[in-house]
Amino acid sequence: MARIFSVVNQKGGVGKTTTSVNLSAALALGGHRTLLIDIDPQCNATNAVGHEPANHHAMIGETPLAESVLDTETESLSVVPGSRRFQDADVMAAAGEDAAKRFRGHLDSVMDEYEYIVVDCPPSATAMTETSLTASTEVLIPIQCEYFAMVGVAQLIGTIKKVITATDGRLTFGGILLTMYDESLELTREIEDEVRDFFGDIVFENVVPRDVALSEAPSHGQTVFQYAPRSRGAYAYTQLCMEVLQRD
Repeated sequence: MARIFSVVNQKGGVGKTTTSVNLSAALALGGHRTLLIDIDPQCNATNAVGHEPANHHAMIGETPLAESVLDTETESLSVVPGSRRFQDADVMAAAGEDAAKRFRGHLDSVMDEYEYIVVDCPPSATAMTETSLTASTEVLIPIQCEYFAMVGVAQLIGTIKKVITATDGRLTFGGILLTMYDESLELTREIEDEVRDFFGDIVFENVVPRDVALSEAPSHGQTVFQYAPRSRGAYAYTQLCMEVLQRD
């Protein structure tokens, strides 16, 4: 059975899509069949792996999901493109058992084809994110090493705990990832200490540093491993990938 990660944070600009894309790429480069699913209406994950948004999102239709899966330039990495249509976003954001059942049914239909499925969720704690969590086996939360890092996380944790209870433990905490890490700043170290003291062992040992390569790669339709394979960002996501594999 595939491990299904929902990458979530209700705050934008924290490295959520960067993590979704580059963790997926790292897993694929390690020889693991990986599927990246973009449900963020901004569709940045779709663009980052060299594709354009779809006319209609595959996760809301009746067509088998496998028919909407696209290959990427990274071997073993496939993608289900996102959609910018407001109507698609409205359907995916609809709460209720029907939406969750449809979403989970699509994922279950391809679970035998992949070892890892990574869902890039929108920067919000709406029903769309909750639906993805309901269908996932693990949740990964990137937290930016800045002053407002903890703002809203308590609410997000509450949503996650509710889903864990509702799914009888299918969903677990995959980990919390510190991003945009600058070891030269005292504030970064203070935020790290606060996060690790509060969340304990679910915080990944590895952190993702500030690296211009991580910001530039998506504008070229590439992962950091294609754009700057020797960069600090590429090394960080390689190390994160190894830690994710060790937690299996």
